[in-house]
Amino acid sequence: MDRRIYGGSAAINLILSLLVFSSTSALSKKNQIPSSGSGQINSNSVLVALLDSRYTELSELVEKALLLQTLEEAVGRHNITIFAPRNEALERELDPEFKRFLLEPGNLKSLQTLLMFHIIPNRVGSEQWPKEDSGRVKHDTLGNDHLHLINGDGKKMVDSAEIIRPDDLTRPDGLIHGIERLLIPRSVQEDFNRRRSLQSISAVLPEGAPEVDPRTNRLKKKPAPVPAGAPPALPIQSAMAPGPSLAPAPAPGPGGKHHHFDGEAQVKDFIHTLLHYGGYNEMADILVNLTSLATEMGRLVSEGYVLTVLAPNDEAMAKLTTDQLSEPGAPEQIVYYHIIPEYQTEESMYNSVRRFGKVKFDTLRFPHKVAAKEADGSVKFGDGERAAYLFDPDIYTDGRISVQGIDGVLFPEVEEVVESVKKPVKKVVQQRRGKLLEVTCRMLGAIGKDSYLSKCL
Repeated sequence: MDRRIYGGSAAINLILSLLVFSSTSALSKKNQIPSSGSGQINSNSVLVALLDSRYTELSELVEKALLLQTLEEAVGRHNITIFAPRNEALERELDPEFKRFLLEPGNLKSLQTLLMFHIIPNRVGSEQWPKEDSGRVKHDTLGNDHLHLINGDGKKMVDSAEIIRPDDLTRPDGLIHGIERLLIPRSVQEDFNRRRSLQSISAVLPEGAPEVDPRTNRLKKKPAPVPAGAPPALPIQSAMAPGPSLAPAPAPGPGGKHHHFDGEAQVKDFIHTLLHYGGYNEMADILVNLTSLATEMGRLVSEGYVLTVLAPNDEAMAKLTTDQLSEPGAPEQIVYYHIIPEYQTEESMYNSVRRFGKVKFDTLRFPHKVAAKEADGSVKFGDGERAAYLFDPDIYTDGRISVQGIDGVLFPEVEEVVESVKKPVKKVVQQRRGKLLEVTCRMLGAIGKDSYLSKCL
């Protein structure tokens, strides 16, 4: 009997131990964080912090890009670091055309690549940032690309963006740094440029189709292959757009197989240089706002032409009268006369006038030329009251565009045409006899009537 009681107590103890073990395992499962594959994330996750943070524009893009599931899986595997642009960088400072490109349904892959470019699959806090003497440190991103972390001049940088809120949000599975601007990977920029250049649209004229030359109204002959960087075959007069009274200058193309220079970017660069240099705001305003010359200059440089701009300073431009600017096309003609279709620097122009004396340069205002000569150790353009000196040399030189500052506005020389006054000359015209009288006299002479013949004479 004692043996039965002992055996029963042992069975009871075994049952109790199994109950305790099952309750303990159930409790541990209850407290365990669900895996990423279940589609749920911990409320203390960095992803939840991002969706509830001040970075609302970035959160909306993450949702539109359908990246939440991918980021949940990434957080389940390792810590992540998110570089979040401020809302103003995405809302106001981003190019509207580029933003429309990202939000188009057909460009979902580009949007995902852009957002994954802002996330690295490890935890990098501000205390783990590289020191100034260690240079740039490369980190791979979730988008199979890489970013560079930089520490210089007391600023923490990620590529070209400054960290303005280091360690803004920290969670056990990651952290968020606030950055000043959006980071754009090269692949997304190339997709945008390709889309903007219409190369992927099937309506582009086929390469083998005949094309009509608008200048001659004849079929274009297929040109021979042009090596990269070769000068254009046509003179610059033929490549220029029609005058402002006929049509505006065409927009520069995105650059095809025959365009080896980014003329639009070079023109923007030299106009920004003029503005930052100071004293040439009026010239920049005419190029950009009052005329379409900046666009035409960009097209010419893209096609391989070189230009030298003689830029009058603001003090000289202020002396222009209303009559000089009010006529249609007057601003364009003034600027055309200040653009030389050659690449000249201060040194090359000074050497020319020192060697050859008076030199005449072609301008885009055909057929007028601007004269230059050496004066007071500098280069003087024009003559008389309308002369101008080279005032600020080599404001901008990049091998394709050269900008030289001058202290006056140049105008073509007006040739005085002296018209010869023709004095009327009196011409004595002998009176002719009538035809009938002449015939009568010949007949009388033939028959010998001398008396009547004497009257005819």
